[in-house]
Amino acid sequence: MINIVGKRFWFLIALGAVILFSIISLAKFGLKPGVEFSSGSMLTVSFEQTVAKGDLKQELVNLGHTGAVIQRTGEGNFLIRTSELSSEDKLKLENALTARFGPLTIPQFDSISPMVAAETTRNAGIGVGIACVGMILYIAWAFRKMPNPFHYSICAIIALAHDTLLAVGVFSILGATRGWEINLMFITGILAVIGYSINDTVVVFDRIRENLRKGVSTDFEVIVNNSIVETIGRCLNTALTTFFVTLALLLFVGASIQGFTVVLLIGITAGTFSSMLIAPSLLIVWEKKEWGRLFRRPLATNRAKGR
Repeated sequence: MINIVGKRFWFLIALGAVILFSIISLAKFGLKPGVEFSSGSMLTVSFEQTVAKGDLKQELVNLGHTGAVIQRTGEGNFLIRTSELSSEDKLKLENALTARFGPLTIPQFDSISPMVAAETTRNAGIGVGIACVGMILYIAWAFRKMPNPFHYSICAIIALAHDTLLAVGVFSILGATRGWEINLMFITGILAVIGYSINDTVVVFDRIRENLRKGVSTDFEVIVNNSIVETIGRCLNTALTTFFVTLALLLFVGASIQGFTVVLLIGITAGTFSSMLIAPSLLIVWEKKEWGRLFRRPLATNRAKGR
């Protein structure tokens, strides 16, 4: 049988590398908040004739909207984000764009005040925090008959942190290079990733519990390895089918849900890795009290190969 957990120290080093990458990325670039979190207006503009994105950007600058962010949708429309617009400001902008580019329609217009944006930010943080605390308590309760049930819940949450931090780190780079903003669809994607990843982790942990009850081996490391091998096909099949559906949404629906779909794509990939490799590896290290060997083991392996 493949000895997957024998490489657990390398998996945990990969975990540390992802966390370090995300922290550096966030420190350097930060996150670019969308309308929901920073106030402003978002409108969808549909022109009857073809309009170049560069021409539209220049016209908005000429009208005084120098900080406007423009994105194309899958339908060929434009999503325009500006500072907060009143009804009169919106009408002036619509008339100016009509005079420059011809007839247009604005099928969607949203405006968020600073007060609402601050409340949305607070509620989003509270929602993510409550979800994490709830999962810690639920997993500890579900594995309450196992030795050290909180080990299972804490390992699962650390694996979740890996998935969400990677998504946030990538988005900080996308925000700096492509102007991508975090919005409520991004938060929805993060919560979906949390639910998806925790499901796979619980599947692996549940198989570990079953094999412990069956007495498959007296070595906890062997039990965990067998459990991963037995569930790897199920986890990969679920990940691939979800990945392709999400990729189709990204390619054919467009910018309106791009934050949601990109977060899901990152989360599905990272979540599959963390559920099968990181969470079980952490569980073994914790149960066998191998924290002190976390960095010595890979170094010792490299020295042995160099002999």
